[in-house]
Order: sequence, then structure tokens, then C-alpha cells
Amino acid sequence: MLTENVHISVPTAFFEDESLNVEGTIRHISNLYKQGVKSVLVSGTTGEQHSLTLQEKIQLINRLEQEEELICNMEIIFGVASIRQKEAEALAEKIRQSKISGIMLGYPPYIIPSQEEAVVYTKRIIQLSNKPAILYNNPRRTGFDLSDKSIIQLSKIDLIVGIKDAGDKEKIERIKRDLHRTGFYFYAGGEVGLTEKVSYGYDRLSSIAGNISPIEISQWFERMLKKQKISKQKSETIENILEQVYQGNAIVNLKKIINDKGVPLGICRSPIGNN
Repeated sequence: MLTENVHISVPTAFFEDESLNVEGTIRHISNLYKQGVKSVLVSGTTGEQHSLTLQEKIQLINRLEQEEELICNMEIIFGVASIRQKEAEALAEKIRQSKISGIMLGYPPYIIPSQEEAVVYTKRIIQLSNKPAILYNNPRRTGFDLSDKSIIQLSKIDLIVGIKDAGDKEKIERIKRDLHRTGFYFYAGGEVGLTEKVSYGYDRLSSIAGNISPIEISQWFERMLKKQKISKQKSETIENILEQVYQGNAIVNLKKIINDKGVPLGICRSPIGNN
């Protein structure tokens, strides 16, 4: 199962011609590992997942498999989502044969499946991957909102460990009321509004800002979970980190900061990053 309370959602590196830079991506993950990061999400939630082809995603998996120290010592989660279920199935089958720790299962953008179709899709991908899975509900980006009823139904599957961005306070309360199992977690996507989310039930973090300050963000979140007082100095440090990341486009900001530190994440695929 997936045991870490925090994972870092890492950007994908691209060259100036927007082609995939596998080595740059691996170098960033390796750098996070050296800083003590125990879990990362690759091809996940930094807004680049649906720009990657199936072949590019498989390239990333193959290269991760070659990094024995990373694949054996880190909890590496891989994003699985596609506008076509057949491609998501092929990726799930690839992951089943790998040492990837788990998957983040997203829903197809734009097409807006019914709740019933989404449940069937979920069950099929999880069956094929046979890995612990986090469901990823992101209606702002996809147009589809997994209902509390569907979440409750899918929570009965042992391999499903939780859900990212399940919804607002009222929805979380309804899910928790009807959830009849332990070991089901609520992941916050990024640090925006995190204090409020933790107050009504979010208990894990899919971190964006952790790409540049992993230890500070992890410690801040852990203190929040334990309801420990956060000093004024620590609060100011976190506020400064979040301002660097979230003032404007977070993924563009992250890449600029990381590039400036000498790790070649390159550019975003247009139109992201257009001036």
C-alpha cells in the first residue's frame, strides 16, 4: 500500500522543441531523493499529463525502472489517465509489470462520462494495473465530478487507498459518514487552501511547492495534521515559498526556479508558458 502522507507531484522535463526530456525528469526526481523525499508522483497533476503520448509515458516508466536506487527506495506513483480508455488500459498493463509503487487514476477530460461509465473505467484500470490506486477527481480541469455515491462504491475495492481533491467540506462529510473502512485517505492537490482542507478531513498531500522546498512543506503539513502550533517564523517561510510557486502559473514558476538551480526541466508545452 501507499504509506507516505506526502508525495511530490513532479513536473515533466521538455526540451526547447517541446520533446520529452526523460533524463531531465529523472535528474529532478533523483535530486528530490537526495533531499530526503520518499514519494513522488510522475506524469500526474502538474497540467502536463494529457500532453504526453502513451509512448512517452512508457519511456518514462522504462527509464525509472533503470534507476534501481530510486525505484527500490522511493514510493513512485505514476499518473494513469487518457481521453481513450484503451490507452489507459495499455498503460495500466505496462505498470503492472513494473516496480512502480502505485497509480494516480484520473478521469478523461472533456468527454464527461456518466457516473456508471466512470465506475466501470475505474474498475477496469485497477484490475489491469493491480497496484494501489489513488483516485483523482478534478472537475475544474476535466469537466467531470466523481460523485460521493461513486466514491463510496469504489472505496470497497481494497486496492483503492484514497482520493485526491474529492470535493468541498459538505461532500467530504457525506463520504466520511458512509465510508465503512479504514485506510482510505483524502489527498489535497497542492497547498492552496490547505489549512482549511485539513480542518474538514483532508489527511494527505499531493504537493506542488515541495518541488522546490520539500522538507519545509512536509514538516509544515505534518504539524498541521498533528494540530501543532506553527511559529510565526515558519509561517512566514511557508508563505514566501507558496508565493514563489503560486503567484501566476505554478508549473511555469516551478520550472523557472528549478532550471535556475541547474536541473534542466526546460519549458512547458505551449500554450502553457506563452507570453
